[in-house]
Order: sequence, then C-alpha cells, then structure tokens
Amino acid sequence: MSERIVVVGFGPVAARLVDELLPAVRTGLVQLLVVGQEAEAAYNRVMVAELGVGRTTAEALAMADASELAADGVHVRLGVKVKRIDRARQQVVLSDGTTEHYDRLVFATGSRPVIPNLTGLNPDPSRPVLPPGVTALRDLRDAAVLRAAVAEGKRVVVLGGGVLGLETALAASEEGARTTVVHNGPFPLGRSIDRGSGSVLTNSLRASGVRMAGNARSTGVETAGPGGSFSALLLDDGSAIDGDLLVLSCGVRPRIELAEGCGLPTGTGILVDHHLRTYHEPHMFAVGDCAEVRCPDAACVDCRTASGPSGLVGPGWRQAEWLAEYLVVLARDGQDAADALEMLPKEKPGVVVLKARGINLAVAGDNQADPWDDELLEAGAASGRTRRQISQWADPEHGRYVKMTTRGGVLEGLVAVGMPRTAAELVVLFERSSELPADRSLLLRLDGPDQLDAGATSNDPQRTVCRCAGVSAASIEGSVVEGCNTVGEVSKATRAGTGCGGCHEDIKGIIEKHFQAAAA
Repeated sequence: MSERIVVVGFGPVAARLVDELLPAVRTGLVQLLVVGQEAEAAYNRVMVAELGVGRTTAEALAMADASELAADGVHVRLGVKVKRIDRARQQVVLSDGTTEHYDRLVFATGSRPVIPNLTGLNPDPSRPVLPPGVTALRDLRDAAVLRAAVAEGKRVVVLGGGVLGLETALAASEEGARTTVVHNGPFPLGRSIDRGSGSVLTNSLRASGVRMAGNARSTGVETAGPGGSFSALLLDDGSAIDGDLLVLSCGVRPRIELAEGCGLPTGTGILVDHHLRTYHEPHMFAVGDCAEVRCPDAACVDCRTASGPSGLVGPGWRQAEWLAEYLVVLARDGQDAADALEMLPKEKPGVVVLKARGINLAVAGDNQADPWDDELLEAGAASGRTRRQISQWADPEHGRYVKMTTRGGVLEGLVAVGMPRTAAELVVLFERSSELPADRSLLLRLDGPDQLDAGATSNDPQRTVCRCAGVSAASIEGSVVEGCNTVGEVSKATRAGTGCGGCHEDIKGIIEKHFQAAAA
C-alpha cells in the first residue's frame, strides 16, 4: 500500500521536492498532495525584483506546471490555505472546509517578509495590510506594482540595505526609476561586510545613480499621495524621504505558525533533526526557509553552534533532494532502511554575491577584524592553533577593495568589491578550503590589465558556477555542446541559473566562449 505524502507550501523548495518524488509517484509507490496558498504554482521568488523591473517574465520564473503534475498523478491544490493540522488523526484542515489525510507531512512553508513597526503600517506582521504604494516585493502581484512604478520613472524608496534591497534599487535605477536606499548604520550590508568594503560599496552605488541614506531610522510612512497612497518615509530626525513607491526589504522570518499551532517545538524555525524530522513526531518533516536543523542531542557538536534557517535557496534545494530519497526509501523499504541512509550533510558557510552592471561584490565567512585588531586575531588561537591573519587592499578612487582573513593560510573570511576575477578565485578557494598563495598580491593581479576578459578561473571545468543548484562549469559546457544556446535552455537542462540569478552572466560567458571557439 502506497504512503500518502502531503507537502504544505508550494515555493521553490517544495517544487524541487515534488520533482524528486515524481518517479515514485508515477510508479504508485507514494501518493502526493501539494497545498499552495497562492493561486500560481511554484515560481522563482528570488527573481521577483527582476520581473518587477521588466528584465524577465512570469513564464521564465515558473518552476512547476500544475496541469503537468496532475497528469503525472500529483494532486495539486492552489489558492488554498492549511488552517490547522490534526496530529492525532493525521489530517490537515483546509480553508475551504475540506480535510486531507497524510501518512507523512512536509512543512515547506518558507518565510514571510518582515514588516517594520512603522506608523501607518499594520503592526501585525503575520497579517499585514499595506497602504497603496507600499510593497514587500515578495510575489507576482508585488512585482507588478514595482513594474508600473519603474515604467513611469517614478521615485522608488527601498527600506533595507541587504542584498535583495540593493539589487532591487540598482535594477530599478538602471531601468529609469529614481531610487533611494534607506538603511541603519553607516553602510549597507552592515552585518556582513567591514567598514572599508562598506564605504567602497556605498560610493559605487552612488556612482550608479542610487541615492544612499545611511544612519537613518524610520518612524512612519506618510500617505498623502493619490487615493491615500505612499508619499514619504518619515525619519526620527524629523526629516522625510519623498517617493511614489516604498519597497520594504527588511528581511524575512520563517513561517512556523502551523507547526506551533499543532504543538511542535520551534526556535527561529521549525526544529528538525539531521533527518529533517520534527521533534517527537516521526511522521512530520520540514525543509527550506522554515526548517531549523538543530537536533535534540545535547552532545551533538555541529548543533551547538547551529544557526537558524539560512534564507538561501541552495541549502533548501539540497534538503529537498535529500528528503526525497529518504521518503522513497521509507515508503519502499521501511524505517530501518531509511535511517541507515547517511544523514543530511552539514551545510557549508554561504557565499553572498551581489552582481549588477558595474558593481560586483562577494562576501563569505568572518571578515570584521582589521590587520591591527590583535585581540580579535588571537581569538581561537589555542592548543597550537595559529592566529588569524589579515591581508587587505583598497583603491577607493576606482571602487576596488579586497580583504582576506586566513588561519594557517586557509580562508576563513573574504570580502571583495569591484574585483570580479579576484572574487571568483577567492570564492573557489573558500569553498574548497584551499590554501592561499603565500604572496597574496598574486590574487589581486587577476584583475590586472594583462588578464583575459574571461577571468582567471574560467579554465577550471570543476569550478561551481551556480552555487544555488551546485552546477559546475563542466555540466554547463556539456549542455551547450548538446545544443543549449541560451541561459534559459541551459537552466532547463542543468538547473543552473534557476536560483538567485547571480550566475547568469557566467553562463552567458560559457555559451559565448563555446560558439567563439566553434567559429574560429
């Protein structure tokens, strides 16, 4: 008898889980129900800003087709919300009054945008009612609001200095809108980068036409526009930043209310073990933005320092792929066989990349210490472990900055602005835990005038081009040889470029290099 799996949520991570489970559905090993609150099937939410400025289409963002899934035997319920979960009866109660039974349930509820507590906004973040002209840029309807503002060249105010906020502001500015980024602290990305790179990045953003308002604390929104729409963001010093559209980019929080409502333990996210099982409930699992991998074993070294959900699509996809295998083995061979599988591998520290026309930034690990911060550099240097070392180079006039934090020659942190080839090499070394050359200046020369436009790492076929999906240059080159000649075709064949989109230019470069060689 086949097991019935219910997936709550239909975002990018759920789409990957469903995709991996399809062979088992087709053979009748499992029955699969997917419940999505939105009217649309899964789409790439990370690229909503690109849709909002007119650089892509809703069709290009689609990650699943409900009719195709139905033809394969997957039951898809769209535009329906799970109101509560009855663990005793193993049922989900839906907003349309129906109930659905499950043998296994997977939370893939993702995250919701943080709505700041500002005068003029609904203070309840779980049920926000935003006035006209204010959007959190989270779904397709939000993208349509931004698209209208950009098309008319209106004033767009972005509240929040994270990567998504900066990319939105840059893209909107490049497409004709007048944009302002408002953020706390002296520079954007304050939790991830140091003062030097922050200053260089701020200057680069201003040079690209984005107005920057740092050290700003917002207190409310003014709605004196047409029909009571947004007209200004109010600051605590009594000043205001006028605009026609306010984009809230203040981070996200995991959607955990369903799990809490049925009595499951939660932290920042839904607490799960290394098999992605919820605490004390072997029939339930969680993946993606809503899942916090922190097992209940107090002796687990990995979980002592575990953080909450990463908020990145790549780790969520890897969880979905692992869980699909576990669920298939569980349905086919039983609990003992499933538990004999190797546990979910520990996720490596993430790399944050900001790519825009004329601006390139990569950051990973710990890079807050400066070369003369002896106390910070000595931290962790015990029992024969070497102290950290800092290599730093800056050229603010030309928008360039690099910092490398190493221990025993191996990177523990990096930040690079305006140095794309150096950044690409440092990211490879960081991900592989490889030792840097003793002369760090060799890396800086990668962005020198004597280097080829393709970059110093372009000849390494094993380098990871798409970090979200874990796709190598060799896989992309193979798809091009097989006939793929656009980014979209490569994405369908390899999944490269279906996450944050930061690798699209690299994929284009591989395609162009192939056809240039063929024409020679």
